[in-house]
Amino acid sequence: MRYKRFWWVAIFVLLSHQFVCGQQILIGKVYDATTGDPLELVTIYHLNQKTHTHSSKLGKFTIENVYLGDSLSFHFIGYASKIIEISNEGELDIGLSQAPLKLDQVTITPSLHTINVFTDVDLKLNPVISSQEVLNRVPGLFIAQHAGGGKAEQIFLRGFDIDHGTDIQITTDDIPVNMVSHAHGQGYSDLHFLIPETIQKIEFGKGPYYTQKGNFSTAGYINLRTADKLQNSQVKLERGNFNTMRMVGLIDLIKSSKNTNAYVAAEYFGSDGYFESPQNFSRMNVFSKFVTKQENYLLKVQASTFNSTWDASGQIPERAVKNNTISRFGAIDDSEGGETSRTNFAVNHTQFLDNNCAIETKAFIVNYDFELYSNFTFFLNDSENGDQIRQKEERMIYGWQSSYHTKLASNFLPAEISAGAGLRYDDINNNELSRTKNRIETLSRVSLGDINELNAFLFGNIEIESGNFLINTGMRIDYFDFDYLDKLAVSYTHLSNTKYFVSPKFNIIFHPSNNWQLYAKTGRGFHSNDARTVLNGNTTRIIPAAYGIDVGSIFKPTTNVFIDFAIWHLYLEDELVYVGDEGIVESSGKTERSGVDVNITWQFNQWLFADVSVNMTNPKSIENVEGSNFIPLAPTLTSTGGLSLNHPSGLSGRISYRYLDDRPANEDNSLEAEGYFLTDFTMNFERKHWGINISVNNVFDVEWKETQFETESRLQNELNNVTEIHFTPGSPFFMKAGLSLKF
Repeated sequence: MRYKRFWWVAIFVLLSHQFVCGQQILIGKVYDATTGDPLELVTIYHLNQKTHTHSSKLGKFTIENVYLGDSLSFHFIGYASKIIEISNEGELDIGLSQAPLKLDQVTITPSLHTINVFTDVDLKLNPVISSQEVLNRVPGLFIAQHAGGGKAEQIFLRGFDIDHGTDIQITTDDIPVNMVSHAHGQGYSDLHFLIPETIQKIEFGKGPYYTQKGNFSTAGYINLRTADKLQNSQVKLERGNFNTMRMVGLIDLIKSSKNTNAYVAAEYFGSDGYFESPQNFSRMNVFSKFVTKQENYLLKVQASTFNSTWDASGQIPERAVKNNTISRFGAIDDSEGGETSRTNFAVNHTQFLDNNCAIETKAFIVNYDFELYSNFTFFLNDSENGDQIRQKEERMIYGWQSSYHTKLASNFLPAEISAGAGLRYDDINNNELSRTKNRIETLSRVSLGDINELNAFLFGNIEIESGNFLINTGMRIDYFDFDYLDKLAVSYTHLSNTKYFVSPKFNIIFHPSNNWQLYAKTGRGFHSNDARTVLNGNTTRIIPAAYGIDVGSIFKPTTNVFIDFAIWHLYLEDELVYVGDEGIVESSGKTERSGVDVNITWQFNQWLFADVSVNMTNPKSIENVEGSNFIPLAPTLTSTGGLSLNHPSGLSGRISYRYLDDRPANEDNSLEAEGYFLTDFTMNFERKHWGINISVNNVFDVEWKETQFETESRLQNELNNVTEIHFTPGSPFFMKAGLSLKF
């Protein structure tokens, strides 16, 4: 009898649900009233039912329980809000007009990604003007460069010294940037192949709470989306201090078609840098994209190629500067530097089964080469030739993902469901660490081998709305296959291992009004370990887990103020530290971090905005005793903010600050990495057919240390080793001006 009752209940629940794929509901489309282009992610509110929806990639939307006389409101950043009354039963075509940016265009919806509005507003006010500036746009994130302009930046976020990407997942148009089992460091993320003028949106999230985000997404994730269409073609020339030159061209290839767009962009950047030894930095980027939006499908195809070469002065010891052996911008070994290249090809196809059901398929191929010369310890290991090393590799990456998305309508619980599967395969050849001299002579090889690494995954996600609550739960399953062929072994040595990882997520949002939400996010995530460390037995934690929780609120106390506040905690089973000159990854044990994030945006009038982000963290190593449980270089207090001007006359600009507090440089805090406070300035004046821009970094010419490490080293004339801070000096006052022509 009990089982019969169960089946009757199950049948009742199934019958009470109607798939939106076949339900007769209000259907509409939102587009730019001037260009006719469909607008994605417009917020549509049903003012009578207090429900909402968003427009799809084709600008289409559906909304339930709409009757004659009901009212809908439409909101999108950069467009005038609109309210309409339903007067007939036909489909809706809604054109939105572009308007000066106002925070009253921003509405708070029950979504896991509402905080993205901070970067949406920021990009509308101040487009990205340099590749290094891209990551700095994420609230609470800092970057630092320590080996010439061609090396990937060091990243700080939520109390992490992430190195080059160990604990943050970075993608561009969903193409992975993090490199697994990289020659220089696990998760190495080089974004210099991205042309800043092509960036349209910065998507991000903090913590391991998102089902579609897998490896490295412990502290968070970032996905940079490029524009599908150019507003106009343009060429730009910029000149700056230190023999810096940048040339950019963006050409619209299809102007007559309404539904199909294609463009090509190219960038050249060169600079000698501010060091005494010229960096001879040179970078070339080419990017192209084709997009067609038809009635039932969306197709995007993109290809890009990038090459960069540079020299570097490296990290220098404090003692050499204090005793006047070298200046702040001098070098112990100025033969450092490198060369890297990357070519991407990607296809993204979305098939809309109807307005609420879609199948999305993505595929990509990446060809990547990397060669880096460094000298961290000078003459510590080799008193005659020095300690220069070469890290080098060649790799191909193949990836694919398919996912199904649908909305379910129910008299009780409307829901959105997504599920998918995919894989990433890295074919890495000649992953090398060698000891070298003057970037010419190879003295000895420390490691050399081929790595094959497969990551296959499944995920499922459901969002259920019930009254003022949104409940999100999901599960992700990752499978790893590690394979390594050691080319230096005396006998044939081929190692392999496999591992599964399960990542459950649960998030809940309370949304009492369009100006306020409370949220709690929980989840389990991970970062994978280097394949060589996995296979040589140096660690038992092949895929260290991360457990996180965020509790916070997003609200608008007035129409012109937007605030996000979060209290969070993150526990990691293991932290991985890359020892560059030895070619190994060491375990530093279990850690925990607790913190508070506060972000505020305030609009004073139609054209003047202010923003501030403050991030406080308490990072600790669990397995070490009190007093020796500091996490080296983990930031404890960071803050960014500024004033932005966006005047209707075409004048825009920003004065901003970056603050990083002092932090421990080693486990017992006997050495301290000095913090800094910097001020930057940008100004732009745009007309219909031309524009000028000026940017100034470090306006007040502050002496600061961009990166700092505790390092044991020995100079050529020293008898004993010395352990102290080694640093890369930050940029002095740097000014760059540019002229652009549009057509």
